Amino acid sequence: MTDLRSIANSVTDTINPNISVTVTASTGYTIGAGLKQVPSYAEPVSGFAQVQALTQADLRHLDGLNIQGATQSIILRGALCAVVRNNAKGGDLVQFNGQTWLTVAILENWPLWTRAALTLQVSN
Repeated sequence: MTDLRSIANSVTDTINPNISVTVTASTGYTIGAGLKQVPSYAEPVSGFAQVQALTQADLRHLDGLNIQGATQSIILRGALCAVVRNNAKGGDLVQFNGQTWLTVAILENWPLWTRAALTLQVSN
């Protein structure tokens, strides 16, 4: 099987270099004080990803989902998950450049890589 993502990345990386990211996968939630749901996450995994602006079609898609805020597109080797209600999981977290981003939509999902929409999270 030809790895088209690696071929495309070799070209895009010269214009928009890949950056180091840390992905923390959602594992669901636990119940905290006052019966409040507290998100839980797996151990973080680091790697490199391509961060890009969203396309006009992506923006329309997110608008239809009523997703607001600062958004980016990320392309990385492996899988990301947005909310998966059947599994009671929230979106995965992606950290880069000192900021935390929430995976809100999967735009493309392939066997070797994923392109997802992220929204910037406010730190507490």
